[in-house]
Amino acid sequence: MRSSPNVIITGTPGVGKTVHCEQLAQDTGLKHLSVNQIAKERDCFEEFDEERKSWVVDEDKLLDAIEDEVLQGGYLIDWHACDLFPKSWIDLVVVIRCPETSILYDRLSSRGYHEEKLQENLDAEIFGVLSEEAREAFDEEIVVELNSEKDGDVDSNCARIAEWLENWKKQHAEDAE
Repeated sequence: MRSSPNVIITGTPGVGKTVHCEQLAQDTGLKHLSVNQIAKERDCFEEFDEERKSWVVDEDKLLDAIEDEVLQGGYLIDWHACDLFPKSWIDLVVVIRCPETSILYDRLSSRGYHEEKLQENLDAEIFGVLSEEAREAFDEEIVVELNSEKDGDVDSNCARIAEWLENWKKQHAEDAE
């Protein structure tokens, strides 16, 4: 039984997943697990996709690489996908959204995304692809959608998630008694 929950912070590239994870790690003591970083450090790639100019992650190798750590609990899992993680590993799925696509467009262009990749990500955000994936992969009651567009959004979202974490810990401490 985990003493700390595992939370996935997911969403389209550019919505603010990493900023949320970094602030939550600082505020709550949970560990920020950047899937992109782990994939690079532990060589969890299948191939390089020339068309998208990005690496394709070997999901089985990735899960094997993080399983021992994640099963201990206390992780903020930062990645643009959530449906590959086993249900038993995850206690909360937070889908960060940026429905104002002009803001998202600016964020992605400043990162140097080429037009095709940029458009693909905008379409995914417009159609709520990652929210849908989260709801299909996990129980509805653990999936939360939060917007990240305005200056105060990260702070208010992190406060809300931190409150959920405290409630989870209290509930699980009571259950253990």
